[in-house]
Amino acid sequence: MTAGQYTLRAHPLPQDLEANPILSRWVTVDAGGTIGVRVGKVELGQGILTALAQVAADELGVDLAQVRMLPPNTRYGPNEGLTSGSMSIVHSGPAVRAACAQVRARFVAAAARRWGVGVEEVTVRHGRLRSGERSTSYGDLADAVDLDVPADPEVPVTHGDRPVLAGTSSPRLDLPDKIAGRPRYIHDLRLPGQLFGRVLRPPSPGASLRHLDASRLEGMDVEVVRDGSFVGVVCADEAEAMRAVEALAGATTWDERDGLPDEDDLRGFLRAGPHETVEVPAGEQTTPEGPSPKGPAPQGVSPQGASPQEASPQEASPQEASPQGVPSQGRRVRASYSRPFLAHASMAPSCGMARWNDDGTLSVWSHSQGIHNLRAAIALALDLDADKVEVEHAENAGCYGHNAADDAAFDAVLLARAVPGRPVHVQWSRRDELTWSPFGSAMSADVEAVVDETGAVRSWRYDVWSQGHTSRPGYRGVPGLLAGAYLENPWSQPAAADPPLANGAGTMRNAVPIYDFPDRRVTGHRLLETPIRSSALRSLGAFMNVFAIESFMDELALSVGIDPLAYRLMHLGDARGRKVLETAATVAGWGTPVAEDVGRGIGFARYKGKGAYCAVIAEVAAEQEVRVRRLTIAVDVGGVVNPDGVRNQIEGGAVQAASWTLKERVRFDRRRITSDTWESYPILRFSETPEITVELVEEPGTPPMGAGEAAQGPTAAAIGNAVAAAIGVRVRDLPLTSEAIVAAIEASDP
Repeated sequence: MTAGQYTLRAHPLPQDLEANPILSRWVTVDAGGTIGVRVGKVELGQGILTALAQVAADELGVDLAQVRMLPPNTRYGPNEGLTSGSMSIVHSGPAVRAACAQVRARFVAAAARRWGVGVEEVTVRHGRLRSGERSTSYGDLADAVDLDVPADPEVPVTHGDRPVLAGTSSPRLDLPDKIAGRPRYIHDLRLPGQLFGRVLRPPSPGASLRHLDASRLEGMDVEVVRDGSFVGVVCADEAEAMRAVEALAGATTWDERDGLPDEDDLRGFLRAGPHETVEVPAGEQTTPEGPSPKGPAPQGVSPQGASPQEASPQEASPQEASPQGVPSQGRRVRASYSRPFLAHASMAPSCGMARWNDDGTLSVWSHSQGIHNLRAAIALALDLDADKVEVEHAENAGCYGHNAADDAAFDAVLLARAVPGRPVHVQWSRRDELTWSPFGSAMSADVEAVVDETGAVRSWRYDVWSQGHTSRPGYRGVPGLLAGAYLENPWSQPAAADPPLANGAGTMRNAVPIYDFPDRRVTGHRLLETPIRSSALRSLGAFMNVFAIESFMDELALSVGIDPLAYRLMHLGDARGRKVLETAATVAGWGTPVAEDVGRGIGFARYKGKGAYCAVIAEVAAEQEVRVRRLTIAVDVGGVVNPDGVRNQIEGGAVQAASWTLKERVRFDRRRITSDTWESYPILRFSETPEITVELVEEPGTPPMGAGEAAQGPTAAAIGNAVAAAIGVRVRDLPLTSEAIVAAIEASDP
């Protein structure tokens, strides 16, 4: 039966189950009654395995304690692609629900056959299957039910029982181990015969190894592994491996060159080209929900933006010619915004484990967000049959994007090749993590609008420049693994690509505003050549694009004397979006007085134009430095599986976005990355974390839309707008450090 035929059935399978139809890849049942559920999405600290366990338990008719979420595995579990884009519940949720409904149906049928009754006479509650006085369990029937079968499109995708767990804040399944400090992370993984490895990184990107004096390691019980400019050590003691790498660092000679851009002119670097230029098609320039009547602006709301002396966005002089297609009537306003390169800065550095087995297969353990992609990339890099490579996920500190997880796994593969049959555990150093992981790309944006005499936007032009936002394993037909570029027969590492617009885009993610502007053009420019490695970082280009769009909306509102909240509602026809904005404003007390040197600001967006709605109102104090005192957040994420999990995701994303907005910036000279410690790459401290309130604006009966990345851009914009309101000067270039604010104040002085 073809995939196309499935859609003609009464119960079409969810896309991930249709792609992975064998039920045993999703669900297993042992004789003791434990039900194992294995998905293709990975736990990064976002709590998705708890939410998916709730879905599974409801469909199976069992208690949550009976469900065990098994680690994703390329051999035994389904391939659901990457864990990214806030799509785990959106894609995996329906697949888990349908797979578990089918498993339940097969067990019900087995019980009915055993008792000689109709399936409609069998009920399932708390893991017990009953018919009259007779009862049995999943464990009792485990040997009688074959799950090595494809899902049946004729079976309903849900059993239809009223949810017991989904929609409730069930406790996280992963937290007890983490809170108690029990072994759970890949760093804790210990296998029989395990060895430890460390890799000696080049001093700078593109450096090549000229000479290695291994005699420096005399007296150490270590094995040196070299392949071209890739160098590492393997030994039985982890501390010894670290000492050996330190000794090797002083025993190598490298050829280096100055190849990095000018850190103080990222705008010029990004715009120099060559570029791939993408313009959003005219048909995609409308609000995703379609036009709807605008409601009235809120009454009795006093302007809450910056004071009159705020530096205004640049206004074109009357003599300037208007760009082609821009209405000549009205006032034309423009401004530019930017962000620097950003590091993932995970609290724990990356780690990997590998073992070359006696039967010619390769086993790999990794905290990769795409274990199937990693398997294919390793096979490509080493000319292996992908079926001989097995990758299993092991948890690590969350990164929410493409950090060094895959690179660390490939390091382990290369080192383990020197000691067949022995697993090799490789951990990166903090310095390696901050300087060699892929970065989130620097970005620069120009916004231009024409407003009429009422202040309404008549025309909108948006251009954004960026490197690509994905160089995950397998991108552009290459392995994309760091060590691969340094082998004797190296693999190229072309500039990062962008996901297509239909998949959420990268540079262009959230570049199209949600507002109902009658005439708009949105264009992205992706840099095609770059010496700095960039890839996916939480929300990709949305963080910068929403910051720019929402900052400019504030600037336009204040330039025409309209309250920023009222100005947004004046241009917003999306009813769900309006509800989210108004909820945030009500909860935050928008329009009420604030103390001197305190400002409030708004940020709002719908993630990827089709995901969760999120409105953030920030309250900041700007004295010697900016301190975010409070964030009030309203979100509509569609159907909610675990309310507490949604709040946790929104809070975590907002805190991370606040850190990016206030502090984070990758530093480098013309040769190497220099921000290699927590001192040179500071992040928000616990003591600086703001009070956060999250209001869930629920729309009953709507499908889930994901929560993980919704707060990134709105938080940055809200903080930026609040700073402008507090000090009367706008800073358009992130991060909003004290130095940046002082420079903006000085620039605004007459």
